[in-house]
Amino acid sequence: MAQHFYGHGKLLITGEYLVLDGALALAIPTKKGQKLTVAEAEQPGITWEGLKESGEVWFTFHLDYALFKQSQPATSENPEIRLLQILLAAQKLNPEFLKEQPSLKVTTQLEFHQKWGLGSSSTLIYMLAQWAEVDAYKLLELTFGGSGYDIACAGNDSPILYQRSENVPQVFQTNFYPDFSDQLFFVYLNKKQNSREAIANYRKQPEARKKEAIQKVSGITETLLTVDSIFSFNVLIEAHERIIASVLNIQTVKQTLFPDFKGSIKSLGAWGGDFILATGGPEAKDYFRAKGYETILSFDEMIFC
Repeated sequence: MAQHFYGHGKLLITGEYLVLDGALALAIPTKKGQKLTVAEAEQPGITWEGLKESGEVWFTFHLDYALFKQSQPATSENPEIRLLQILLAAQKLNPEFLKEQPSLKVTTQLEFHQKWGLGSSSTLIYMLAQWAEVDAYKLLELTFGGSGYDIACAGNDSPILYQRSENVPQVFQTNFYPDFSDQLFFVYLNKKQNSREAIANYRKQPEARKKEAIQKVSGITETLLTVDSIFSFNVLIEAHERIIASVLNIQTVKQTLFPDFKGSIKSLGAWGGDFILATGGPEAKDYFRAKGYETILSFDEMIFC
């Protein structure tokens, strides 16, 4: 019998970077995620196939169980080595996982473009944790690291408030479907941001600056859930942008890329890549298309609510 697992993609609406240090963040699962299927196979070992959203093969390789006993590089961008490291970490958390060395065919299937930054890694960690019957947050700590909000999104079917308290994830389901959602949309910036590099830069910033920002951003997160007009929403997300820009000691994305845009822009997750949240009507979308940004998704197309 094949086993099937699923994880939602993720968007961090508020609290980027600061969520690592205890800020209250609003995060939303996306409609598109990733699937994982584990089936019996005839060939010994684990045959792994990763599929793009189009169904095209992204990568494929075979893992012999002898590899599990060899030392692996501390970090690697090679998908074969990275997956092997994750499986070894899962075994560390649950020594019974793959103990019998079964012959398996494992298939992952993305529902979004692999460069979109919606969580190809976090959904994988979440699904592998379900398969191995281990704590997904602990598996994340042993592998990619991060705040864990993306793991929470992978396993939730509604927007969430997420906060780390004494390094323990706190997840609260909430509602976020504004009356003006037709004026909210997401634009892909045509490049995938390396979140590990972005976090490393954040870690270098002064602690006092972060502490003050955490209080302000947590307040914005709570207020954002209650706003009833696009005007108030714009005021809040622009304030959020200024706070994060101050923490990172850089300009906002709007100042850098879209200074003449009439609406408001909110960066999401790691600044400098992936998606932004923008506000406005059809003419606002035309603004981004004219600048060469063709991947534009409406609130309803993107968000799982």
